[in-house]
Amino acid sequence: MSIQKLLHGVDATSTWIGKAFAWLIIVLMVLVVVEVFKRYILNMPTAWVFDVSNMLYGTLFMMCGAYALAHDGHVRGDFLYGNFRPRVQAGLDLVLYVLFFLPGVIALTWAGWRYFGDSLAMHETTFNATPLPIYPFKFIIPVAGASVLVQGLSEILRCVVCLRTGEWTPRIEDAEEADVVAQQLAGSELVDAEAAALAIEKSKGMKG
Repeated sequence: MSIQKLLHGVDATSTWIGKAFAWLIIVLMVLVVVEVFKRYILNMPTAWVFDVSNMLYGTLFMMCGAYALAHDGHVRGDFLYGNFRPRVQAGLDLVLYVLFFLPGVIALTWAGWRYFGDSLAMHETTFNATPLPIYPFKFIIPVAGASVLVQGLSEILRCVVCLRTGEWTPRIEDAEEADVVAQQLAGSELVDAEAAALAIEKSKGMKG
């Protein structure tokens, strides 16, 4: 298996996980709408909805972390970084990944696993009229940490390849996001063709 296939395989897995858990936003929306109707129209509030909505949102947020990393979607101070050559970018990324990313994510995954274990051992529940188990939600913490860690290791490998070749290896394309960006830019009179093409390229996950 070539390095390119390996990188694309990890990217594809992170993308699939992110898109699968993105459906939780629909569940969360329906849950909130039903609760608003019950609370303000029927005067029948549900005690456990607040806890469940927090768990759903937390799960969505954590499990989409690897997706954002795979598509270079995390916030970055790009004022200087974007003007660097690919090798300089890769060197800077590699140092930051080793010094900050790896220790932080490994600590998150390990602590999350112990956190889940303690919660499972005591069968921890919420403190409301209808107690709900918390340990399934806490299990998401180490799972999310592990998925981000795997994607991070892939990013480190991508940096090493860039240092050797002088070019970033292309990321897998997210056609759905590219289509949305293209449709939005097509109706804009404030963006020239070159800027539009660059935005579409970035939406496909091309890093450079």
